[in-house]
Amino acid sequence: MRKISAALALVGLTSVGLVGCTVEAAPAPCVEGDSDALASLVTVEGGTATEPRVDVYTPFHVDEVLVDHLTDGDGPELSTDSQLLVMDYAFYAGDSGELFATTAYDGDLSNVFSMENIVSALPGLSEALLCAQAGSRVVVGLPADGINPDYAAQAGLAEDESMLAVVDVRKVYLPQAEGELRYNSSLGMPTVVRAPDGRPGIIIPDATAPEDLVVQTLIEGDGDVVEPGDTVRVQYTGLTWAEREVFDTTWDASPAALSLDQVVPGFAAALEGQTVGSQVLAVIPPDQGYGDQASGSIPAGSTLVFVIDILGVDEAS
Repeated sequence: MRKISAALALVGLTSVGLVGCTVEAAPAPCVEGDSDALASLVTVEGGTATEPRVDVYTPFHVDEVLVDHLTDGDGPELSTDSQLLVMDYAFYAGDSGELFATTAYDGDLSNVFSMENIVSALPGLSEALLCAQAGSRVVVGLPADGINPDYAAQAGLAEDESMLAVVDVRKVYLPQAEGELRYNSSLGMPTVVRAPDGRPGIIIPDATAPEDLVVQTLIEGDGDVVEPGDTVRVQYTGLTWAEREVFDTTWDASPAALSLDQVVPGFAAALEGQTVGSQVLAVIPPDQGYGDQASGSIPAGSTLVFVIDILGVDEAS
């Protein structure tokens, strides 16, 4: 039996009235593979909290992605190829049926994977996981063309070799804020509009910036409450009030992991007590931002404006 470590196996996976309006994005298509055909080739036993016991009919070969949801969860759903998740997995070589990569199955929920990097390494697997919910166990047969050739070589798979994956989806981070729109008076405050993927557009009014911290919940989620000191996964866009220019955004990359102990006081105060799924507008005066010191492209004495989507809270390692 040959195993490679989880870290090596998936390199890089770690990791106005109503102010604003939004348009729902079209959901990603779900793969409905031939689960009966897969079940005839593979037997998977054991609880979802432990490494599965797998018997593979070898040589295992498939010409298309096959999917069998052995267990359907009831948590948040993987609906885009840009989400984050926590998962355990066991990967088996098609020709020999041997296990070649597995996670520890130790209950650790702190190892966060990126769907974008799964797309890079195992495009067939990322396709198969769409629509899986947290709590699901999914069995996936991957053809050779659903495996990145560099990853196949790293794993010791032959050029035309299939592989089998058993994936337990432990936790799913939201793709964007999801919840109830909340009423806020927009008088003298920025206005927020949203693209279908959740990316905000922010309009700063021709008005004097407030002297005190202002926090408005634009969308109220129903997830976990953010506590002081938490590490949160967020999408955010930041502008300066005076210049009305974006100085930073995560929407062009992956969501950020931010410890509330390591951000400016106004940013932390805006998120503490909020719930996962919420979108928050924060207008942060200089004394709760960077004060009279410049920071990168942010001039000294700037009032900061952030729109923040709270996608999830990391588990402590």
